[in-house]
Amino acid sequence: MSEPLLRVLTRMRAHVLDPDTFVRAVASGRQKGHDVPGWRRVELRYVDLKGGPHLQLVAYDDTQAHTSNHAAGDEARGALDALLDEPFGNWLFETRTETHQVRVTKKLEALVHTTARVEAVEVDRGHDRDKARLLREDDPVFRALGLADEQGRLKPTRQAKYRQVEEFLRQLDDTLTEARAKGRLRRPTAEDPLRIADLGCGNAYLTFAAQRFLTEVRQLPVRVVGVDVKEQSREHNSAVARELGMDAEFVVGSIAGVELDPAPEVVLALHACDTATDEALARAVAWEAPVVLAAPCCHHDIAAQLRKAPTPAPYAMLTRHGILRERFADTLTDALRASLLRLQGYRVDVVEFVESEHTPRNTLLRAVRSGGPVKGGGVRDEYDALVSTWGITPRLAELLGPLAR
Repeated sequence: MSEPLLRVLTRMRAHVLDPDTFVRAVASGRQKGHDVPGWRRVELRYVDLKGGPHLQLVAYDDTQAHTSNHAAGDEARGALDALLDEPFGNWLFETRTETHQVRVTKKLEALVHTTARVEAVEVDRGHDRDKARLLREDDPVFRALGLADEQGRLKPTRQAKYRQVEEFLRQLDDTLTEARAKGRLRRPTAEDPLRIADLGCGNAYLTFAAQRFLTEVRQLPVRVVGVDVKEQSREHNSAVARELGMDAEFVVGSIAGVELDPAPEVVLALHACDTATDEALARAVAWEAPVVLAAPCCHHDIAAQLRKAPTPAPYAMLTRHGILRERFADTLTDALRASLLRLQGYRVDVVEFVESEHTPRNTLLRAVRSGGPVKGGGVRDEYDALVSTWGITPRLAELLGPLAR
């Protein structure tokens, strides 16, 4: 049952202002009809500094994190009140004994789901940034994946990969929180765990980290199925899963041909090459998966079409030089993928999930199913105009077939 939003936020505010019982809070998403807030996500927790306890806000934009500390008392209350005034659509509040998920409805009321913890947790107010990691560097998963040595110390050459894992986990955590708040994801049980499919999984290092985070940190039962065409990937990943004691199965097969029953609730396609990403997105749509996260790799299909088709006026400069044409093809490909997902009833964000200095494969499509397919309107008109202007046919549209029209 919904409650007045102000009443709920006032109640949650009291939790946040109690440093002895408050663990953390996360704000994300946006309210219906409001512009996106200045930050896509804000995390709150207390840290002990020289001047005493401070409320720490870590605000994330599309490229980096911004940290500010506010002394407990009037300063913390002011910072918190300013944040509560922002039009975030989803909130997560955690105390030592309870977890409160708050979703803001279209009528600007609040739906609250409160869960009691099985055991009370300790409040960690250490200001060491390592303690804020979603998965500690010495977690066994990093040793099993070769990112850490036998003593659990992260290898210097794998620091960038570790940062990529951390940011992916934050994006995943945000997306699952949003999907649960919107009623798109059920609460998994030991008998019926959260079903995750990794299509084109390769060595699945992000997926192993995700399962470890969800099971060990979020305490959610999870079952993973990984699909890849290489037998080597199946053997390697199965051995890692056994070492870590994970509920995971890896199979050899194509993305288009794999049959999963029951259908997955979360579909991952992480660095699947070229149109393999389109195949994964098409399967996710066919399964009506509530959550989809795709990190595309190379983008050859649209690039090849741009080389063959005449460039419409006045855009000749975008395709005259090869490097600019390739970069434009990357952007156009992912823009069309996002548009097609929106037409299938998904709310889509396209974000950077690791700095481009570490890898050029740093774009992430985050999609949460919010309703049925869109038959017309602005999204359809924009998509039709774009493909018509450039004379291209996205592979995802071909795979969706009648669903894309």
